[in-house]
Amino acid sequence: MKHTHCNCGGCHDSCCLKIENLSVRFGEETVLEDVDLHMHCGQIVALIGPNGAGKSTLIRAILGQRAYEGRISFTPAGGTPGAFRIGYVPQSPSFEHGDPVSVQDLFACCLKRRPAFLPMGKAFRRSVLESLSRVHGEALIDKRMGDLSGGELQRVLLALALEPMPQLLILDEPLSGVDVEGMELLMQQLHEIRRTCDLSILMTTHDFSMLERYCDRVVLLSHKILKKGTPLDVLNSEEFLDAFHLGGGA
Repeated sequence: MKHTHCNCGGCHDSCCLKIENLSVRFGEETVLEDVDLHMHCGQIVALIGPNGAGKSTLIRAILGQRAYEGRISFTPAGGTPGAFRIGYVPQSPSFEHGDPVSVQDLFACCLKRRPAFLPMGKAFRRSVLESLSRVHGEALIDKRMGDLSGGELQRVLLALALEPMPQLLILDEPLSGVDVEGMELLMQQLHEIRRTCDLSILMTTHDFSMLERYCDRVVLLSHKILKKGTPLDVLNSEEFLDAFHLGGGA
């Protein structure tokens, strides 16, 4: 297993993620086999596939949470090895309705590693507001986590993942549990973030309605990569129809 910084040929001094010949096995079961993927700064890449295809396993391998065979390489901007930060938004955690933990409390616990009941001061509040401004969510700072809508929760988690600003942002099913209006808003914000911050975005999703408008590339995964290309190339392919059993055969 190799999880390294490198100078990837052809990246022209931009940050990138490069995965080569990656395989993951659980005992005798092969979950991922010979996965190759190359992402550059400024790209939004959607990882799609049926349930059990290995999408979450691939994310965990990138995050260094799952053993694998093969190579995962990171190149920071400028092409010089150094710190490469990854922001991660997991599938929406659940918060009980009426839970007293506020959005500011969540930031305090995650960023300061201090109990939420301790006073944070005006400077910390300003820093949280600045983080939330990246997702146009300043009005959410005092809202209780359990009272957030699905779209609001995703915006808060996204703001948290961008502190500090990463080179690669990974989102696991960010559109799950979000209404159509919330999905549109979230994808617009991701588009804005990748443009202004020049980072790569890798997201898994089962909702394909936003892919053509917002994603540069789509990767169809089912234990191995079946197809990758533009959204239309993948969504109109035989591999896509077969993977989701959408063919017209008997």
